[in-house]
This record gives sequence, structure tokens and C-alpha cells, in this order.
Amino acid sequence: MATSSITTVPSSAYRWLVLTIVVATSTLYAMTILVVSVVLPQMQGTFSATSDQISWAMTANILGTAVITPISGWLAGKFGWRMTMLVCQGGFSVTTIICGYAESLETLVLFRALQGGFGAPLVPLSQAIILSVFPRQQHNIATSVFGMGVVIGPIIGPVLGGYLSELYNWRWAFFMLLPFCAVSFIGLWIALRDGGRQKNIRFAWTGFASLAVALSCLQLVLDRGQRLDWFDSMEIMIETSVGLASFIIFLSHSTLAKFPLFNFHFLTDRNYSLGLLTVLVYGMLNFTPMVMLPPLLKNIGGYPDSIIGYLLAWRGTGALIGFFLANWISRFDLRVGIILGYLIQGWSGWVMMNLGTDISVLDIAITSCAQGLSVGFIWVPLTLVTFKNIDSRHMAETSTMYHLLRNIGSSIFISLSVITVTRTTNINFAHLTEFINPYNAALSKSGIGFTTDHTTITELAKINAEIMNQAQFIGFLNAFGLYTLTCLIILPVILFLKSPDRKIK
Repeated sequence: MATSSITTVPSSAYRWLVLTIVVATSTLYAMTILVVSVVLPQMQGTFSATSDQISWAMTANILGTAVITPISGWLAGKFGWRMTMLVCQGGFSVTTIICGYAESLETLVLFRALQGGFGAPLVPLSQAIILSVFPRQQHNIATSVFGMGVVIGPIIGPVLGGYLSELYNWRWAFFMLLPFCAVSFIGLWIALRDGGRQKNIRFAWTGFASLAVALSCLQLVLDRGQRLDWFDSMEIMIETSVGLASFIIFLSHSTLAKFPLFNFHFLTDRNYSLGLLTVLVYGMLNFTPMVMLPPLLKNIGGYPDSIIGYLLAWRGTGALIGFFLANWISRFDLRVGIILGYLIQGWSGWVMMNLGTDISVLDIAITSCAQGLSVGFIWVPLTLVTFKNIDSRHMAETSTMYHLLRNIGSSIFISLSVITVTRTTNINFAHLTEFINPYNAALSKSGIGFTTDHTTITELAKINAEIMNQAQFIGFLNAFGLYTLTCLIILPVILFLKSPDRKIK
């Protein structure tokens, strides 16, 4: 298959101009995720939603990204990098405005999904453009700069979004993105050349449709299963059956079709296949704390939105430091940085699962910074080792799979974490209420906050609220325990990564 891309060797100035523009574009996606995570409690109050319902504001965006990501390579091959990036950036900007004006949770979720869909090709195509424009010997520095640039969003987004949402309302968390969208669109229009087109490219509609249905069903089962009592619900059984059938169709099509959506031949490269598994876990761990911490800090810790934004911004600061150190660490062995990153993530999870109800600013700032530091350690060496043996002609296709699994991991693990919080909150609430009786002298001790008269509605309501807070807090600790365990499970896989000389042609 012939490929039409940049036919002349690009100048150094052009390379860095392109790097600057695509970094600014990719930063918007990170800003969107983090800004929304800060204002989730405020949106929950606006729409009178439960914690599992408002989590759709996050998961719908990630699901939309996961569904559209598989066709990023085809879009670039059919319409070229420039047209694809401009249309996606324009659509991302429009849906961002509509999200800010949403008057119902259903509208917000719909356009958050569309926002994720339009934004889906931006990150993988940005990475593919960078790896194609820069020579292989400069991939290390280009990837590092790309990563460091992207973490600017996690620093600016939560701080500015938290401040504006507290000063006005949560809608300004979306409106504040519009100037960034405009600058990104103009930069792409001016600087990006056409490239990436492929002759006689075909689109595997069967593979795409089956994968999209499978991912949608999986997300519906995870998000609605707890509320509908899982397989006691006919809806969950139907969604599970349809999802499994669709996934089998996708696997069959990818294996037997002449022009599949994904070419499984790339999985024969050991680094690439293990890199996909590792980035799946990376995605599972990446966004989960940003969904869990804001409601914990708001509901249990009593922190205002602006302070929550500052605390989440420490994650971006840690990531910036991590990307600087990643280059030095990777000189010894690419696996060293990856393993160190996951160990730091595991330590931060252990700290979170041992928090007390008197949540201190220092604890959250340290854990957020540590999680960002681990992202910096992991991303650069993981990207380099995963694509080390992939020919530059296949960067768009292989990068699409890479980012797809990252997004799927995020979507799945956020849902699993919300399920853990919701389910264990109910269980612990039932257990704790067993101790509430007239014979429990602890309730009458000084400092507990209750009077000796527990027969009034007011006192019973106070006790019920306190029990619910304690039960929910235990649920969050259990979710952080799951986070910590996941960090440690992936470590043996990293040891099998290697750097063969063979390239896939």
C-alpha cells in the first residue's frame, strides 16, 4: 500500500513548529478531563444526580474517545493529517461550548461523548505526526517534549477551572477552554502540512461497528449493573450477550478479513504486544484518582472547589518533573523508568488507602505529585519501547491501538472504582448501623457530637448522616486499595519487555 506523506526532509524549524502546535492541541484533552473532575460535585448538585450517575460525565467522554479512536488511522489515511486534525479540533470546540450550556444531565452526557469522539484522533495523530516528522534518533527528545507539554494542561486546568467554578459556576470550566481551542485551531491551520494519505485505503465497517457496540455494551453493564442488581436484570443480560457477540464478530473479522480494522500481525512484535498490555494498565491508573479525589475532598473533607483544583494541579507539577527525569533514567534501561513509575503509583495508592477522615492538604498534594511523577517516568520509556520496532509507515495505525487501550483502561477502571465505592458504602452502612442502639455508651461520650437523646428526628438524622459519611469514606479507601493492587500486578509483565533489532515491515 503506497503512502503519501512528507516527501522532503522537513527542516528543524518546521519540526519544532509542528511539535509546538500538536502539543497545544493534545493539551486540550487533558485539560478537559481534569477540569471536569474538579467540578463533578457541583454538577452533581445542579442535576440532582447520584455519584454513579454524575460519573457518566467522565466515562461518556472516555467512552466516546475509545469508540472513535480505532478509526483515527483510517481518517488520517483517507483525508490526511491536516483535514482530520482541523475537523476534529473544530468539532471538539463546538461540543465544548454546548457542554457549558447543557440544561440536563442527559444533554451533558451526550455532548461529553461527542466531545470525546471529536477529540479522540487528536492525541494519537499528534503522536504519529511527531514520530513521522522527527528522525528516529530524535524520538526520545521529541516524545519527552510532547509529554512535558501535555502536562501543562493538568497544571492550568484544575486551578483555573476550580477558581472560575467557585467564582461563577461549573459551566465556566467549559467556557474557559474556548480561547485555547481557538489558538489551537489557528495554529493547525497555519502550520500543519498535508500528509499521511494512503492510496486505495479501505474502511472495515464491520470491525468498527462490532467493536463500537462491544465497548458501549461493556460500559453500560459496568455503569448500570450495580443499580439494576447485575444479572438479575434483563437489561444487563441483553447488554452482556450483545457485547460478547459483537466482540466475537470483531475478533473474527480482524483475524479473517483481508482488510481488518486492526492488523493483528503487529502483535507478533513482543515489545508492541506487551506495551499494549502495559498501557492498558497505565490507562486504568491514570484518570481514576482524578475522579475519586474531588468527591472525597468535597463530601468528606469539606474542601471548596478552588482548593481541590490546586491540589489536583500538583499532579501536573509532578508530571513535569517526571518527564525531565525520565530521559536520564532511560539511559540505563527503558524498563527502569517504567517499573519505578508503577512503584511510585503503588506507593501513592497505599497512602490514599490509609487516609483518615481528617484529610490534610499535605497528604493529597504529596500523593497527587507522586502520581504525576509516575506518569512522567512511565510515558516516555513506555512509548519508546513499544514503538521501537514499528516502521514509521505504520505509526498512525499502531498508535491508534495504543491510545485505544489506554482509553478503554480508563473507562473500565473508573467504572469499577465507582462500583467499589457504591457497593462497599452500602455494605458498610448496614454494618455500622448495627452499633446504633440505646445501649451503646460511646454515642453519649463527649466529643462524639451527639446528645444523650436519640429519639428526636434531628438527632437521628445527624447520626444517619455521620454513618453515611463514614461508610462512604470506607468505600473510597477500598477503591484506593484496588488501585494499589493494580499498580503491583503489572510489574512482572514489564520485565519481559525487550529491544529486538527486527522491524515489522
